[in-house]
Amino acid sequence: MRQAVIVADSTADIPQSIASELGIHIVPMRLAFGGQSFVEGVDITAEQFYDKLTKSRELPTTSQTSPSQYAEVYRNLLNAHPGAPIISIHISSGMSGTYQSARLAKEMIEEELGQESGITVIDSLCASYGFGLQVVHAARLAGQGATVERIREEVERLGQERRLYFLVDTLEYLQKGGRIGKAAAILGNLLNIKPILSVDREGVIYAVDRARGRKKALSRVIELFVNDFGESKDLNVAVCDGVNPEGAAEMLNLLSQHFTLHEVVRTSIGAVVGTHVGPGILAVFMWPASGAAK
Repeated sequence: MRQAVIVADSTADIPQSIASELGIHIVPMRLAFGGQSFVEGVDITAEQFYDKLTKSRELPTTSQTSPSQYAEVYRNLLNAHPGAPIISIHISSGMSGTYQSARLAKEMIEEELGQESGITVIDSLCASYGFGLQVVHAARLAGQGATVERIREEVERLGQERRLYFLVDTLEYLQKGGRIGKAAAILGNLLNIKPILSVDREGVIYAVDRARGRKKALSRVIELFVNDFGESKDLNVAVCDGVNPEGAAEMLNLLSQHFTLHEVVRTSIGAVVGTHVGPGILAVFMWPASGAAK
């Protein structure tokens, strides 16, 4: 069997250097902003996106890639890699219809071929590098010649073992997106309340806790990870932000005081999550270093 080809949508927030090194095929999402249409990561960078977001009264709208567009991606890959299986991993179906688009595209291809396509579509049940880490692991295993079955098992295992927390700097964007009321947002901002969010087993974002002030919020995130993993465990970590490098550096410093960190990834939160949480977002993803493909 030929080496599996790994596909992911751009909401995985995988650094371009890693995607290129591992041969991961990234399918970009699209967004509309101020009457203009953009392809995420192609004609608008994360920095440009957050700059526009802070200056706009209205939120941008994001659109998932259509089944026909995914079908075209799969056709091109099947032609370029004849006989190779394709593993396509996507943002949680609880947050986006992207997974369903990819599933429909697979069905379209199989109708055209009149047989099985060799395409496997996986719902990551997560967002940002929370599933980016699964994609990277899958690509490393593919490079080692792992079977589709083993790669799928490993992706699902990581989905069970990862832990993640999003720290929101302001309630403004949650209010704009209709997640909370305006009065609650104003009061929360006046009291300097920092919500701490995560993603549940069904792949839906939920509120874990809240803290008053950034220092207490960072400390609470550390406490949550210690509860998840225990102290001094060997872990991999990804710290992702919108435009909050100081917070990211402070978080990494705190994490290094409690855990033995192996792989450390720094990347940006993309437009899909960033639309609803704003430029001050700080997200931390941790998973066991043992068993991770190198």
